[in-house]
Amino acid sequence: MLSLIDTRPFPAVPTAFNMAGHVLSRGHSLPDKAALVILHPDRDEVFSYRQITAMVLGCASALRELGLNPGDRVLMRLQSSSAFPVVFLGAIAAGLVPVATSSVLTGPEITRLAALVAPRLIVAEPGVTLPDHTAPVIAADPAGWALQPAAEFHQGDAGREGYFVFTSGSSGQPEAVSHAHRAILARAAMHDAWEGLGTEDRLLHAGALNWTYTLGTGLLDPWTVGATALIPAAGTLPADLPALLAKARATVFAAAPGVFRQMLRTDLPALPHLRHALSAGEAMPDALRAEWHLRTGTDVHEALGMSELSTYVSGSPDRPAPPETAGFVQPGRLVACLGDDGRPVPCGTPGELAVSTADPGFMRGYLGRPTPAGPWFRTGDIAVMAETGAISLLGRKDDLMTAGGFRVSPVDVEAAFDNFPGLTACAAAEVEVAPGTRIIALFYEGPCGIEAPLLHQRAENLLARWKQPRHYQRLETLPRTANGKLIRRALAPLFQRPDL
Repeated sequence: MLSLIDTRPFPAVPTAFNMAGHVLSRGHSLPDKAALVILHPDRDEVFSYRQITAMVLGCASALRELGLNPGDRVLMRLQSSSAFPVVFLGAIAAGLVPVATSSVLTGPEITRLAALVAPRLIVAEPGVTLPDHTAPVIAADPAGWALQPAAEFHQGDAGREGYFVFTSGSSGQPEAVSHAHRAILARAAMHDAWEGLGTEDRLLHAGALNWTYTLGTGLLDPWTVGATALIPAAGTLPADLPALLAKARATVFAAAPGVFRQMLRTDLPALPHLRHALSAGEAMPDALRAEWHLRTGTDVHEALGMSELSTYVSGSPDRPAPPETAGFVQPGRLVACLGDDGRPVPCGTPGELAVSTADPGFMRGYLGRPTPAGPWFRTGDIAVMAETGAISLLGRKDDLMTAGGFRVSPVDVEAAFDNFPGLTACAAAEVEVAPGTRIIALFYEGPCGIEAPLLHQRAENLLARWKQPRHYQRLETLPRTANGKLIRRALAPLFQRPDL
Protein backbone atom coordinates (compact mmCIF):
# COMPACT_ATOMS: atom_id res chain seq x y z
CA MET A 1 0.00 0.00 0.00
CA LEU A 2 1.40 3.36 -1.04
CA SER A 3 1.60 6.31 1.36
CA LEU A 4 -0.95 8.46 -0.44
CA ILE A 5 -4.20 9.73 1.07
CA ASP A 6 -6.80 11.23 -1.26
CA THR A 7 -9.82 12.66 0.59
CA ARG A 8 -11.10 14.86 -2.21
CA PRO A 9 -13.36 16.29 -3.71
CA PHE A 10 -12.10 19.69 -2.75
CA PRO A 11 -14.74 22.22 -1.65
CA ALA A 12 -16.64 23.94 -4.45
CA VAL A 13 -15.21 27.33 -5.40
CA PRO A 14 -17.81 29.99 -6.41
CA THR A 15 -17.31 31.97 -9.59
CA ALA A 16 -17.77 35.29 -7.74
CA PHE A 17 -16.51 35.46 -4.17
CA ASN A 18 -15.17 37.69 -1.42
CA MET A 19 -13.35 36.14 1.51
CA ALA A 20 -14.40 38.82 4.00
CA GLY A 21 -18.04 38.40 3.05
CA HIS A 22 -17.75 34.66 3.65
CA VAL A 23 -16.12 35.11 7.07
CA LEU A 24 -18.76 37.58 8.28
CA SER A 25 -21.86 35.95 6.76
CA ARG A 26 -22.63 33.71 9.76
CA GLY A 27 -22.61 36.74 12.06
CA HIS A 28 -25.52 38.34 10.20
CA SER A 29 -27.90 36.09 12.13
CA LEU A 30 -26.06 36.78 15.42
CA PRO A 31 -25.77 40.59 15.38
CA ASP A 32 -25.61 41.11 19.14
CA LYS A 33 -23.38 38.17 19.99
CA ALA A 34 -19.79 38.88 21.06
CA ALA A 35 -17.57 38.33 18.03
CA LEU A 36 -14.29 39.64 19.44
CA VAL A 37 -13.05 40.12 22.98
CA ILE A 38 -9.66 41.75 23.58
CA LEU A 39 -8.60 40.47 26.99
CA HIS A 40 -6.88 42.69 29.54
CA PRO A 41 -6.11 41.75 33.17
CA ASP A 42 -8.54 44.32 34.57
CA ARG A 43 -11.01 44.90 31.74
CA ASP A 44 -12.15 43.55 28.39
CA GLU A 45 -13.01 45.20 25.08
CA VAL A 46 -16.07 43.46 23.64
CA PHE A 47 -17.26 43.86 20.05
CA SER A 48 -20.46 42.32 18.70
CA TYR A 49 -20.86 40.92 15.20
CA ARG A 50 -22.91 44.01 14.34
CA GLN A 51 -20.06 46.28 15.47
CA ILE A 52 -17.33 44.26 13.74
CA THR A 53 -19.27 44.22 10.47
CA ALA A 54 -19.90 47.97 10.66
CA MET A 55 -16.20 48.67 11.31
CA VAL A 56 -15.04 46.33 8.52
CA LEU A 57 -17.39 47.72 5.87
CA GLY A 58 -16.76 51.29 7.03
CA CYS A 59 -13.02 50.63 6.74
CA ALA A 60 -13.61 49.32 3.21
CA SER A 61 -15.42 52.57 2.31
CA ALA A 62 -12.66 54.70 3.79
CA LEU A 63 -9.97 52.84 1.88
CA ARG A 64 -11.87 53.19 -1.38
CA GLU A 65 -12.26 56.92 -0.82
CA LEU A 66 -8.46 57.21 -0.76
CA GLY A 67 -8.43 56.27 -4.44
CA LEU A 68 -7.03 52.77 -4.05
CA ASN A 69 -7.82 50.29 -6.81
CA PRO A 70 -8.70 46.59 -6.53
CA GLY A 71 -5.52 44.58 -6.12
CA ASP A 72 -3.55 47.39 -4.44
CA ARG A 73 -1.63 46.23 -1.37
CA VAL A 74 -2.10 47.64 2.14
CA LEU A 75 0.73 47.14 4.62
CA MET A 76 -0.52 46.56 8.18
CA ARG A 77 1.60 47.90 11.08
CA LEU A 78 -0.74 47.03 13.93
CA GLN A 79 -0.71 45.51 17.41
CA SER A 80 -2.97 42.70 18.66
CA SER A 81 -5.96 45.02 18.83
CA SER A 82 -9.40 45.31 17.26
CA ALA A 83 -7.79 47.33 14.44
CA PHE A 84 -5.96 44.27 13.12
CA PRO A 85 -8.95 42.18 11.99
CA VAL A 86 -10.88 45.29 10.96
CA VAL A 87 -8.12 46.44 8.59
CA PHE A 88 -7.42 42.90 7.37
CA LEU A 89 -11.04 42.13 6.48
CA GLY A 90 -11.84 45.73 5.51
CA ALA A 91 -9.12 45.71 2.86
CA ILE A 92 -10.29 42.34 1.54
CA ALA A 93 -13.92 43.54 1.51
CA ALA A 94 -12.81 46.49 -0.65
CA GLY A 95 -10.94 44.23 -3.09
CA LEU A 96 -7.57 45.33 -1.75
CA VAL A 97 -4.77 43.04 -0.56
CA PRO A 98 -3.74 43.34 3.12
CA VAL A 99 -0.17 42.44 4.08
CA ALA A 100 0.00 41.21 7.68
CA THR A 101 3.32 41.88 9.46
CA SER A 102 4.68 41.49 12.96
CA SER A 103 4.51 44.62 15.09
CA VAL A 104 7.92 43.85 16.63
CA LEU A 105 9.90 44.09 13.39
CA THR A 106 12.70 46.64 13.43
CA GLY A 107 13.02 49.53 10.99
CA PRO A 108 15.47 47.75 8.64
CA GLU A 109 13.41 44.54 8.75
CA ILE A 110 10.08 46.13 7.85
CA THR A 111 11.76 48.37 5.27
CA ARG A 112 13.04 45.26 3.45
CA LEU A 113 9.59 43.65 3.52
CA ALA A 114 7.88 46.84 2.33
CA ALA A 115 10.28 47.07 -0.61
CA LEU A 116 9.31 43.51 -1.52
CA VAL A 117 5.51 43.93 -1.46
CA ALA A 118 5.38 47.57 -2.70
CA PRO A 119 2.29 48.72 -0.77
CA ARG A 120 0.13 51.61 -1.98
CA LEU A 121 -0.86 52.42 1.62
CA ILE A 122 0.33 51.76 5.18
CA VAL A 123 -2.15 51.55 8.08
CA ALA A 124 -0.47 51.96 11.46
CA GLU A 125 -0.99 52.31 15.18
CA PRO A 126 1.18 54.47 17.47
CA GLY A 127 4.34 52.81 18.70
CA VAL A 128 4.71 50.39 15.78
CA THR A 129 7.85 50.94 13.70
CA LEU A 130 7.23 52.16 10.15
CA PRO A 131 9.26 51.32 7.05
CA ASP A 132 11.31 53.78 5.08
CA HIS A 133 8.89 53.77 2.17
CA THR A 134 7.08 56.26 -0.05
CA ALA A 135 3.57 54.88 0.57
CA PRO A 136 1.30 57.24 2.53
CA VAL A 137 0.54 56.31 6.14
CA ILE A 138 -2.88 56.59 7.80
CA ALA A 139 -3.87 55.87 11.39
CA ALA A 140 -6.11 52.94 12.22
CA ASP A 141 -9.53 54.26 13.30
CA PRO A 142 -12.02 51.43 13.88
CA ALA A 143 -14.43 53.64 15.86
CA GLY A 144 -14.45 56.29 13.15
CA TRP A 145 -14.83 53.73 10.39
CA ALA A 146 -17.93 52.32 12.09
CA LEU A 147 -19.65 55.66 11.31
CA GLN A 148 -18.82 55.46 7.59
CA PRO A 149 -21.39 54.21 5.05
CA ALA A 150 -21.10 50.46 4.63
CA ALA A 151 -19.32 49.38 1.46
CA GLU A 152 -20.47 46.51 -0.72
CA PHE A 153 -18.22 43.47 -0.76
CA HIS A 154 -16.02 43.54 -3.87
CA GLN A 155 -16.80 40.38 -5.85
CA GLY A 156 -14.42 38.64 -8.22
CA ASP A 157 -12.64 35.43 -9.12
CA ALA A 158 -12.06 33.32 -5.99
CA GLY A 159 -8.52 32.66 -7.19
CA ARG A 160 -7.50 36.32 -7.27
CA GLU A 161 -4.98 37.65 -4.78
CA GLY A 162 -6.59 38.03 -1.36
CA TYR A 163 -3.87 38.65 1.23
CA PHE A 164 -0.19 38.22 2.04
CA VAL A 165 1.50 36.65 5.03
CA PHE A 166 5.20 36.12 5.62
CA THR A 167 6.95 32.87 6.33
CA SER A 168 8.70 32.74 9.68
CA GLY A 169 12.10 32.99 8.05
CA SER A 170 13.46 29.86 9.76
CA SER A 171 15.10 28.84 6.50
CA GLY A 172 16.64 32.09 5.35
CA GLN A 173 14.97 35.40 4.59
CA PRO A 174 11.19 35.66 5.14
CA GLU A 175 9.16 35.27 1.98
CA ALA A 176 5.87 36.91 1.10
CA VAL A 177 3.22 34.24 0.56
CA SER A 178 0.28 35.20 -1.63
CA HIS A 179 -3.06 33.57 -0.79
CA ALA A 180 -6.27 33.66 -2.78
CA HIS A 181 -9.75 34.50 -1.51
CA ARG A 182 -10.60 30.80 -1.93
CA ALA A 183 -8.17 29.83 0.86
CA ILE A 184 -10.89 30.39 3.46
CA LEU A 185 -13.01 27.64 1.88
CA ALA A 186 -10.31 25.04 2.45
CA ARG A 187 -10.33 25.84 6.18
CA ALA A 188 -13.84 24.40 6.59
CA ALA A 189 -12.40 20.90 7.10
CA MET A 190 -10.43 22.09 10.12
CA HIS A 191 -13.53 23.07 12.07
CA ASP A 192 -14.37 19.40 12.71
CA ALA A 193 -11.18 17.54 11.77
CA TRP A 194 -9.02 19.55 14.17
CA GLU A 195 -10.61 22.40 16.11
CA GLY A 196 -13.88 20.77 17.15
CA LEU A 197 -15.31 24.26 16.75
CA GLY A 198 -18.98 25.24 16.98
CA THR A 199 -21.11 28.36 17.26
CA GLU A 200 -21.21 28.31 21.07
CA ASP A 201 -17.43 28.16 21.49
CA ARG A 202 -15.20 30.86 22.93
CA LEU A 203 -11.73 30.30 21.44
CA LEU A 204 -8.68 31.93 23.02
CA HIS A 205 -5.53 32.02 20.89
CA ALA A 206 -2.25 33.05 22.51
CA GLY A 207 -0.27 33.97 19.38
CA ALA A 208 0.38 37.26 17.60
CA LEU A 209 -2.34 38.17 15.11
CA ASN A 210 0.04 38.38 12.14
CA TRP A 211 0.87 34.66 12.50
CA THR A 212 -1.17 32.50 10.12
CA TYR A 213 -1.97 30.11 12.97
CA THR A 214 -3.54 32.90 15.05
CA LEU A 215 -5.11 34.70 12.12
CA GLY A 216 -6.85 31.55 10.93
CA THR A 217 -7.58 29.56 14.08
CA GLY A 218 -7.91 32.54 16.40
CA LEU A 219 -10.03 34.88 14.25
CA LEU A 220 -11.24 33.70 10.85
CA ASP A 221 -12.45 30.24 11.90
CA PRO A 222 -14.44 31.39 14.96
CA TRP A 223 -16.13 34.12 12.93
CA THR A 224 -16.87 31.78 10.03
CA VAL A 225 -18.87 29.49 12.34
CA GLY A 226 -20.34 32.30 14.49
CA ALA A 227 -18.21 31.65 17.59
CA THR A 228 -16.42 34.18 19.81
CA ALA A 229 -12.72 35.02 19.30
CA LEU A 230 -10.78 35.81 22.48
CA ILE A 231 -7.48 37.63 21.90
CA PRO A 232 -5.03 38.58 24.68
CA ALA A 233 -4.04 42.25 24.52
CA ALA A 234 -0.60 43.15 23.21
CA GLY A 235 2.09 42.52 25.81
CA THR A 236 0.30 39.64 27.54
CA LEU A 237 2.79 37.13 28.95
CA PRO A 238 2.29 33.34 29.04
CA ALA A 239 2.14 33.54 32.83
CA ASP A 240 -0.93 35.80 32.47
CA LEU A 241 -2.85 33.41 30.23
CA PRO A 242 -4.25 30.96 32.84
CA ALA A 243 -6.11 33.74 34.63
CA LEU A 244 -7.41 35.09 31.30
CA LEU A 245 -8.60 31.62 30.28
CA ALA A 246 -10.59 31.32 33.47
CA LYS A 247 -11.97 34.87 33.41
CA ALA A 248 -13.01 34.67 29.75
CA ARG A 249 -14.71 31.25 30.17
CA ALA A 250 -12.75 29.97 27.18
CA THR A 251 -13.97 26.63 25.81
CA VAL A 252 -11.05 26.10 23.40
CA PHE A 253 -7.44 27.23 23.87
CA ALA A 254 -4.86 27.41 21.07
CA ALA A 255 -1.12 28.06 21.30
CA ALA A 256 2.32 26.80 20.29
CA PRO A 257 3.93 24.09 22.47
CA GLY A 258 6.32 26.57 24.06
CA VAL A 259 3.40 28.55 25.46
CA PHE A 260 1.88 25.42 27.02
CA ARG A 261 5.25 24.68 28.62
CA GLN A 262 5.52 28.16 30.14
CA MET A 263 1.95 28.09 31.40
CA LEU A 264 2.55 24.79 33.17
CA ARG A 265 5.25 26.47 35.24
CA THR A 266 2.53 28.57 36.89
CA ASP A 267 -0.32 27.74 39.25
CA LEU A 268 -3.20 26.93 36.93
CA PRO A 269 -6.67 27.92 38.15
CA ALA A 270 -9.71 25.73 37.69
CA LEU A 271 -10.85 25.83 34.06
CA PRO A 272 -14.34 24.32 34.15
CA HIS A 273 -15.39 25.74 30.79
CA LEU A 274 -12.37 24.48 28.81
CA ARG A 275 -13.24 21.49 26.58
CA HIS A 276 -9.91 20.96 24.81
CA ALA A 277 -6.79 22.69 23.53
CA LEU A 278 -5.11 23.02 20.12
CA SER A 279 -1.40 23.01 19.31
CA ALA A 280 0.52 23.82 16.13
CA GLY A 281 3.73 25.48 15.03
CA GLU A 282 5.99 22.58 16.00
CA ALA A 283 5.61 19.07 17.37
CA MET A 284 4.39 18.86 20.96
CA PRO A 285 6.28 16.33 23.13
CA ASP A 286 4.07 13.55 24.50
CA ALA A 287 5.20 14.34 28.03
CA LEU A 288 4.08 17.96 27.70
CA ARG A 289 0.68 16.86 26.38
CA ALA A 290 0.33 14.41 29.26
CA GLU A 291 1.19 17.05 31.85
CA TRP A 292 -1.37 19.46 30.39
CA HIS A 293 -4.04 16.74 30.61
CA LEU A 294 -3.05 15.93 34.19
CA ARG A 295 -3.23 19.59 35.26
CA THR A 296 -6.36 20.65 33.33
CA GLY A 297 -8.25 17.44 32.58
CA THR A 298 -8.40 18.38 28.87
CA ASP A 299 -6.79 16.91 25.76
CA VAL A 300 -4.50 18.74 23.34
CA HIS A 301 -5.19 18.13 19.66
CA GLU A 302 -2.25 18.84 17.39
CA ALA A 303 -2.11 19.94 13.75
CA LEU A 304 0.64 20.04 11.17
CA GLY A 305 0.63 23.01 8.82
CA MET A 306 2.61 25.71 7.07
CA SER A 307 2.20 29.28 5.89
CA GLU A 308 1.75 28.05 2.32
CA LEU A 309 -1.34 25.95 3.11
CA SER A 310 -2.28 26.23 6.79
CA THR A 311 -3.01 22.90 8.54
CA TYR A 312 -3.62 19.68 6.64
CA VAL A 313 -2.90 16.86 9.14
CA SER A 314 -4.45 16.78 12.61
CA GLY A 315 -6.13 14.95 15.42
CA SER A 316 -9.50 16.12 16.75
CA PRO A 317 -11.95 15.52 19.59
CA ASP A 318 -13.90 13.15 17.34
CA ARG A 319 -10.79 11.38 16.01
CA PRO A 320 -7.81 11.77 18.32
CA ALA A 321 -4.36 11.23 16.87
CA PRO A 322 -2.84 7.84 17.77
CA PRO A 323 0.13 8.07 20.17
CA GLU A 324 3.36 9.38 18.64
CA THR A 325 1.61 10.60 15.48
CA ALA A 326 0.55 14.03 14.18
CA GLY A 327 -2.90 12.74 13.29
CA PHE A 328 -4.73 12.10 10.03
CA VAL A 329 -5.02 13.87 6.69
CA GLN A 330 -7.94 16.29 6.82
CA PRO A 331 -10.97 15.86 4.53
CA GLY A 332 -10.55 17.60 1.19
CA ARG A 333 -6.78 17.04 1.04
CA LEU A 334 -4.48 15.02 -1.21
CA VAL A 335 -1.27 14.17 0.67
CA ALA A 336 1.58 11.72 0.05
CA CYS A 337 5.01 10.73 1.34
CA LEU A 338 7.36 10.94 -1.63
CA GLY A 339 10.69 9.31 -2.30
CA ASP A 340 13.61 10.95 -4.07
CA ASP A 341 12.05 9.91 -7.39
CA GLY A 342 8.92 11.93 -6.67
CA ARG A 343 6.70 8.86 -6.29
CA PRO A 344 4.77 7.84 -3.16
CA VAL A 345 6.74 5.39 -1.03
CA PRO A 346 5.12 2.33 0.60
CA CYS A 347 3.35 2.83 3.91
CA GLY A 348 5.77 2.47 6.80
CA THR A 349 8.66 3.89 4.75
CA PRO A 350 10.03 7.37 5.49
CA GLY A 351 9.37 9.92 2.78
CA GLU A 352 8.96 13.65 2.31
CA LEU A 353 5.45 14.92 2.99
CA ALA A 354 3.88 16.57 -0.03
CA VAL A 355 0.53 18.25 -0.66
CA SER A 356 -1.38 18.72 -3.87
CA THR A 357 -0.87 22.07 -5.59
CA ALA A 358 -4.53 21.83 -6.68
CA ASP A 359 -5.71 22.26 -3.09
CA PRO A 360 -7.89 25.42 -2.85
CA GLY A 361 -6.02 26.36 0.32
CA PHE A 362 -2.62 26.17 -1.33
CA MET A 363 -0.88 29.49 -1.90
CA ARG A 364 -0.89 31.32 -5.20
CA GLY A 365 2.90 31.51 -4.86
CA TYR A 366 5.82 33.41 -3.35
CA LEU A 367 6.05 37.03 -4.38
CA GLY A 368 8.80 37.54 -6.93
CA ARG A 369 9.15 33.82 -7.71
CA PRO A 370 7.51 31.59 -10.32
CA THR A 371 4.28 29.84 -9.36
CA PRO A 372 5.09 26.33 -8.03
CA ALA A 373 4.90 23.87 -10.90
CA GLY A 374 3.93 20.22 -10.88
CA PRO A 375 1.29 18.24 -8.97
CA TRP A 376 3.09 18.22 -5.61
CA PHE A 377 4.49 20.77 -3.20
CA ARG A 378 7.19 19.15 -1.10
CA THR A 379 7.02 20.42 2.48
CA GLY A 380 10.50 19.49 3.72
CA ASP A 381 8.98 17.37 6.53
CA ILE A 382 10.09 13.73 6.68
CA ALA A 383 7.32 11.43 7.84
CA VAL A 384 5.99 7.89 7.85
CA MET A 385 2.40 7.14 6.87
CA ALA A 386 0.74 4.13 8.49
CA GLU A 387 -1.80 2.02 6.60
CA THR A 388 -4.45 3.64 8.80
CA GLY A 389 -3.47 7.01 7.32
CA ALA A 390 -1.87 8.29 10.53
CA ILE A 391 1.20 10.46 9.96
CA SER A 392 4.31 10.23 12.16
CA LEU A 393 6.80 13.08 11.81
CA LEU A 394 10.54 12.37 11.86
CA GLY A 395 11.71 15.97 11.51
CA ARG A 396 12.65 18.47 8.85
CA LYS A 397 14.52 17.10 5.86
CA ASP A 398 17.38 19.52 6.47
CA ASP A 399 17.33 18.90 10.26
CA LEU A 400 17.89 15.14 10.06
CA MET A 401 21.25 14.04 11.39
CA THR A 402 23.59 11.24 10.32
CA ALA A 403 25.24 9.03 12.94
CA GLY A 404 26.89 5.67 12.38
CA GLY A 405 25.47 5.52 8.88
CA PHE A 406 21.92 5.97 10.17
CA ARG A 407 19.62 8.92 9.65
CA VAL A 408 18.49 10.24 13.04
CA SER A 409 15.50 12.47 13.74
CA PRO A 410 16.16 15.29 16.23
CA VAL A 411 12.60 14.79 17.48
CA ASP A 412 13.49 11.28 18.69
CA VAL A 413 16.54 12.56 20.56
CA GLU A 414 14.71 15.48 22.14
CA ALA A 415 11.80 13.31 23.29
CA ALA A 416 14.18 11.21 25.39
CA PHE A 417 14.78 14.22 27.64
CA ASP A 418 11.16 15.15 28.29
CA ASN A 419 10.63 15.92 32.01
CA PHE A 420 14.33 15.60 32.81
CA PRO A 421 14.89 17.47 36.11
CA GLY A 422 16.35 20.92 35.57
CA LEU A 423 15.87 20.82 31.78
CA THR A 424 13.01 22.99 30.50
CA ALA A 425 13.53 22.71 26.72
CA CYS A 426 16.05 21.13 24.37
CA ALA A 427 17.02 20.80 20.72
CA ALA A 428 19.30 18.32 18.98
CA ALA A 429 21.59 19.17 16.08
CA GLU A 430 24.56 17.77 14.21
CA VAL A 431 27.78 19.74 14.78
CA GLU A 432 31.32 19.52 13.43
CA VAL A 433 33.93 19.07 16.15
CA ALA A 434 36.86 18.70 13.75
CA PRO A 435 37.26 18.70 9.98
CA GLY A 436 35.28 15.70 8.76
CA THR A 437 34.14 14.71 12.26
CA ARG A 438 30.51 15.37 13.16
CA ILE A 439 28.55 14.39 16.26
CA ILE A 440 25.05 14.77 17.67
CA ALA A 441 24.81 17.54 20.28
CA LEU A 442 21.95 18.37 22.61
CA PHE A 443 21.45 22.04 23.48
CA TYR A 444 19.15 22.75 26.41
CA GLU A 445 17.57 25.47 28.51
CA GLY A 446 17.48 25.29 32.29
CA PRO A 447 18.05 27.39 35.38
CA CYS A 448 21.58 26.02 35.69
CA GLY A 449 23.95 23.56 34.07
CA ILE A 450 23.30 19.83 34.42
CA GLU A 451 26.12 17.36 35.03
CA ALA A 452 26.92 15.63 31.75
CA PRO A 453 27.02 12.09 33.26
CA LEU A 454 23.36 12.43 34.26
CA LEU A 455 22.39 13.39 30.72
CA HIS A 456 24.52 10.60 29.25
CA GLN A 457 22.78 8.10 31.55
CA ARG A 458 19.34 9.22 30.37
CA ALA A 459 20.42 8.86 26.75
CA GLU A 460 21.84 5.38 27.35
CA ASN A 461 18.58 4.29 28.95
CA LEU A 462 16.27 5.56 26.24
CA LEU A 463 18.18 5.86 22.96
CA ALA A 464 19.98 3.49 20.64
CA ARG A 465 23.73 4.03 20.70
CA TRP A 466 23.91 5.88 17.41
CA LYS A 467 21.18 8.32 18.54
CA GLN A 468 22.87 9.30 21.80
CA PRO A 469 24.28 12.84 21.95
CA ARG A 470 28.01 13.08 22.56
CA HIS A 471 27.89 16.69 23.65
CA TYR A 472 25.56 18.61 25.96
CA GLN A 473 25.48 22.37 26.15
CA ARG A 474 23.30 24.75 28.14
CA LEU A 475 22.01 27.91 26.46
CA GLU A 476 20.20 30.79 28.11
CA THR A 477 17.65 30.64 25.29
CA LEU A 478 17.29 28.25 22.39
CA PRO A 479 17.11 30.01 19.01
CA ARG A 480 13.48 30.45 18.00
CA THR A 481 11.43 32.43 15.52
CA ALA A 482 9.12 35.21 16.70
CA ASN A 483 6.35 32.61 16.83
CA GLY A 484 8.31 30.26 19.08
CA LYS A 485 9.48 27.67 16.55
CA LEU A 486 12.86 26.09 17.12
CA ILE A 487 15.53 27.06 14.58
CA ARG A 488 17.75 23.99 14.77
CA ARG A 489 20.03 25.14 11.99
CA ALA A 490 21.03 28.10 14.17
CA LEU A 491 22.47 25.80 16.83
CA ALA A 492 25.70 24.78 15.11
CA PRO A 493 27.22 28.31 15.29
CA LEU A 494 26.55 28.27 19.04
CA PHE A 495 28.49 25.07 19.55
CA GLN A 496 31.41 25.28 21.99
CA ARG A 497 33.97 22.62 21.19
CA PRO A 498 34.34 20.06 23.99
CA ASP A 499 37.49 18.21 24.89
CA LEU A 500 36.88 14.93 23.07
